[in-house]
Amino acid sequence: MGLARMAFVKKHWPAAEKIYAAVADQHAGTDVAAEAIYWRAVCQYKATNDHTVLGPAAHELSQQYPGDEWTLKSEPWAH
Repeated sequence: MGLARMAFVKKHWPAAEKIYAAVADQHAGTDVAAEAIYWRAVCQYKATNDHTVLGPAAHELSQQYPGDEWTLKSEPWAH
C-alpha cells in the first residue's frame, strides 16, 4: 500500500492502479483489499476523468465488503 500511495502522490496513476489491483487480489477478503479497490478506482478516474469507472468499484465493494468503511465512502459513486 505504501508503494501505491507513493505512486499516487506522484500522480503516476497507471502504476498506482496496478499496485492497488495487486494488493486487492493478493489480500482478498481483508480490510486492506477493500481500501485497495477504492483507491484503484480513484486512480482509474484520475487517469481518465471518466466518472463511470467509479460505479463498478462501488458495486464490487458493496458485494464483497458490505459495511466496510471503504464501501461506505464509495456509496455516492453507486448512484
